[in-house]
Amino acid sequence: MKFTTPATTNPIDQLKVVGRATDRIDGPLKTCGAAPYAYEQHGAAPDAVYGHVLGAGIAKGRIAAMDVSAARRAPGVLAVVTAASAGKLCKGKFNTARLLGGPEIDHYHQAIALVVAETFEQARAGAQLIKVKYVRQKGAYDLALAKDKAKAPKPEQGDAPPDSKAGNFEAGYAAAPVKLDAQYTTPDQSHAMMEPHASMAAWKGDRLTVWTANQMVDWGRGDIAKTLGIPKDKVRVVSPYIGGGFGGKLFVRSEALLAALGARAVRRPVKVALARPLMMNNTTHRPATIQRIRIGATRDGKISAIGHESWSGDLPGGKPETAVQQTRLLYAGADRMTKTRLAVLDLPEGNAMRAPGEAPGLMALEIAMDEMAEKLQMDPVRFRILNDTKVDPEKPGRPFSQRRLIDCLRGGAERFGWSARNPQPASVRDGRWLVGMGVAAAFRNNLVMKSAARVRLERDGSVTVETDMTDIGTGSYTIIAQTAAEMLGVPLASVAVRLGDSDFPVSAGSGGQWGGNSSTSGVYAACVKLREEVARRLGYPPDQAVFADGQVSAGGSATPLAKAAEAGEITAEDAIEFGRLDKEFQQSTFGAHFVEVGVDAATGETRVRRMLAVCAAGRILNPKSARSQVIGAMTMGVGAALMEHLVVDKRGGFFVNHDLAGYEVPVHADIPHQEVIFLDETDPVSSPMKAKGVGELGICGVAAAVANAIYNATGVRVRDYPVTLDKLLAGMPRYA
Repeated sequence: MKFTTPATTNPIDQLKVVGRATDRIDGPLKTCGAAPYAYEQHGAAPDAVYGHVLGAGIAKGRIAAMDVSAARRAPGVLAVVTAASAGKLCKGKFNTARLLGGPEIDHYHQAIALVVAETFEQARAGAQLIKVKYVRQKGAYDLALAKDKAKAPKPEQGDAPPDSKAGNFEAGYAAAPVKLDAQYTTPDQSHAMMEPHASMAAWKGDRLTVWTANQMVDWGRGDIAKTLGIPKDKVRVVSPYIGGGFGGKLFVRSEALLAALGARAVRRPVKVALARPLMMNNTTHRPATIQRIRIGATRDGKISAIGHESWSGDLPGGKPETAVQQTRLLYAGADRMTKTRLAVLDLPEGNAMRAPGEAPGLMALEIAMDEMAEKLQMDPVRFRILNDTKVDPEKPGRPFSQRRLIDCLRGGAERFGWSARNPQPASVRDGRWLVGMGVAAAFRNNLVMKSAARVRLERDGSVTVETDMTDIGTGSYTIIAQTAAEMLGVPLASVAVRLGDSDFPVSAGSGGQWGGNSSTSGVYAACVKLREEVARRLGYPPDQAVFADGQVSAGGSATPLAKAAEAGEITAEDAIEFGRLDKEFQQSTFGAHFVEVGVDAATGETRVRRMLAVCAAGRILNPKSARSQVIGAMTMGVGAALMEHLVVDKRGGFFVNHDLAGYEVPVHADIPHQEVIFLDETDPVSSPMKAKGVGELGICGVAAAVANAIYNATGVRVRDYPVTLDKLLAGMPRYA
């Protein structure tokens, strides 16, 4: 099915199942431990053995010698796999560094060996016996020092250009009567998901099956095949349940490749899980940024010039953190400029983490907007509303398909009690606490991707949906089941959903906030085809048939749905393919975050008191799981604001706090009352579901709202995240 014109009325609009707050159908399996994750596929490979990964002890250089003889002789050890013994390996399309290093080392904790043994403990003990001699080379580990050598990255197909401009920014900024010129920094951050990167692999002849935690099954299948140099149709990837990903599991990582290599070496299934320290240095992370924002405005608050420059770093061949993207679209202003620069750093690979680009970009932009509002002596909500735009500011001929930022800001301000906020910083106390409120706009582009599904009507009238779409804790199983139930007129309990297997039709996968909207649209397309076949078999005109309450009706007669399949199951497969509507309309999601904090007047300790998110993201397919997505994102935003920071050892080139003891994330005690409001909205330009993504919108702007609230509470403006108490104490008002 090709989606080339805006959606009109269709069966989804009935909203008998779609759009209803629905418990996740996979919830009982997960809460009672019956949902098997990759490392737990015991029934699929009962004779599995264990692999333990050895990571490089240097960040840059080469291996001069590696002695594995003692490891091979260790009790229980079956094999030792290294780059020297693995045979020729290529680099996958989505990997910046090689997944198995040697003799050259690309980054600290790059995998350099796998020890396979009968038990995990034996494999780990064997790995400790490997002796490695390195030749160290000087590396670049400090973004601030590498900043001046950073260059404009070369965009690949589909990437936005690194620079943009409209009007004459330099002249417009120089002429503006009110100006802001400020620098902001965001640190390296870890995905820190609960389930580690874990895989199990088994060979049957020349065919490989990998059970793994991977958000994009087809991408993973392709990269495993490319890395091993085997045909893609010889690889099967299975990933039905994923214990969190946040972008860290978009691409194949070392444990999946090493499990495959280990299984080939010992001719038995091998399971490999990365230890937490290896996860933080061996896999990907959100890269640090340095951002400069300049805003010029008239005295009545209209932005006349806005410029945003961002610097980030990555390994050679890597990509930048696109922190300027939202600034191209969020606020009006005739004279505009954005620049993205990429430095070469020898740190572990930087890559996508929840809302890449917009999350760190809004951490800077939305503080800058508050600072500019203060210069103008204007309420920050009013300042944002005043500079709203209904068209793409860089391409004024292209309107937004939907843009309800003003509704989010106004509605949120009323709900949160914004009118009670004292604009004078450090003026509200509650006992020992300095209290403040902050706001920030939320923005995330709406992305869509081709997605396919197979839908089968069983003889008993039940429905089975198969697609390689994944569920990373986001509720994919449920919204896909809701879509099929709505389209075919059956109860939700009559729909079985099978996900995460490369034997199924290729979906959009889970990433970039495109998964829910795209995958359900693929199921919609397959259901349309199945509806047509069912109607024909029952003798009804397909364009007149109504599917409801387990029956198909037209022209005053009705027939049980199951009757169409009494001679045998009926299967339909189709994909949604999106046309050029994203070129004709700017498709984005919007929101507003409001936060109240208390800051201890003596110690500078910050406590978030309450949070509100108002979101405009098209039709909300399942308000219950969507709310969970947003409050989870809000929680991550608090972490980004107050604590998350992968600290770089700038001598050794590694992340020091590479575990969940040293890398702090919010816990229950850090998160108070959270409220989420979804505006009643549909976007026919987005998809036949009239939905958009929402899972990443919830994090965008949260950190800035927290930082702005801290400023309102204390009068201390911190531009370098995270906002820790050491950055507050010197400027705090006198405690009395």
